[in-house]
Amino acid sequence: MIVAPKIRGFICTTAHPVGCRENVRRQMEYVKAKPETQCGKKALVIGASTGYGLASRITAAFSGRAATIGVIFDKPASGIRTASAGWYNTAAFEEFAAKEGLYAKTINGDAFSQTVKEQVTELIQRDLGQVDLVIYSLAAPRRTMADGTVYSSVLKTAGKNYTDKTIDLKDNSVHPVTISPATPEEIDATVKVMGGGDWLDWIRTLSDAGVLASGAVTTAYSYIGPELTHPIYRDGSIGRAKQDLYDTARKITREFPGVKGYIGVNKALVTQSSAAIPIVPLYISILYKIMKELGLHEGCIEQMYRLYHDKLPAENPLLRLDDWEMREEVQTRVAAAWKEIETDTVAQYADIDGYWLDFYQMFGFRVPGVDYEADVEVGVSIPSLQ
Repeated sequence: MIVAPKIRGFICTTAHPVGCRENVRRQMEYVKAKPETQCGKKALVIGASTGYGLASRITAAFSGRAATIGVIFDKPASGIRTASAGWYNTAAFEEFAAKEGLYAKTINGDAFSQTVKEQVTELIQRDLGQVDLVIYSLAAPRRTMADGTVYSSVLKTAGKNYTDKTIDLKDNSVHPVTISPATPEEIDATVKVMGGGDWLDWIRTLSDAGVLASGAVTTAYSYIGPELTHPIYRDGSIGRAKQDLYDTARKITREFPGVKGYIGVNKALVTQSSAAIPIVPLYISILYKIMKELGLHEGCIEQMYRLYHDKLPAENPLLRLDDWEMREEVQTRVAAAWKEIETDTVAQYADIDGYWLDFYQMFGFRVPGVDYEADVEVGVSIPSLQ
């Protein structure tokens, strides 16, 4: 069938299998052309199918020559419905890993659940013995607890209303948006979903089962950003969750001898998560234009390669991959553009085309070299799930 993008809100409800495969191949070739990383030979990637998690798995495998186990929560194709982008990405990853003689297996299920934790532990025991790199890269909107309670995260401020500019990407109009404060209950729920509690549960489960190697490194990902995004991000409900994530990194280092917990503080990029946050897409569009003009722009794979090649090992638990974004020259220009940008000056101050290109490419569309008029087989399988 011919697969076209279908946009609903800030997500695409279709994915292109050939485009996703080509995205994975391009990321793989990028890291293979670089000097090898040395951050672990047996890696577990929790949240491995898209974005930073996928780029982490690609870096570990094709730069570090690591055996990898990935945990994903993705849907296969059904009838005329395509699979999710993460499903196609994972199928492509396993295909390329097999061609290079690399171990790669995947568990598809709810990473928050104890069932999946036990499945992963059993797989490690059977095939790898232990893991020495654990990457935690979940970006789920809700979490079901063991007792059946469901918590949902919110993207709100903490304390008072906040009004600033945002962009409607359907028509590129810039207009004010007011974000209301989260209740204490909503903040607590956001921390439960996006904080470090589940990361700590994973490390404890792996350690108790004896499958966490002495000297293991574990990383989770976060964002800080400039002052103009702080009310909605750093100081908002999601910021409370990220603070819990920072605290968890230190707790892991304290409580598990020989294990080091880190937070990769990444740059702002177009992801399914960031696209949903008011104000942030406008900031990203401005940032893209400026960083590209300065030759500083990076995508997920460039960020993750730099993290595992240049930043580790380290004494500081915060690994600043946003260092180029937060340069004074960059942020001075962003702040100036932010003051001036309006609907009729979007093209002057923002890289909207670059934003949309990244958005579509997350789902396998607009990837160079792919024939989108050709019939494709959407029922792609993930080999290790068969």
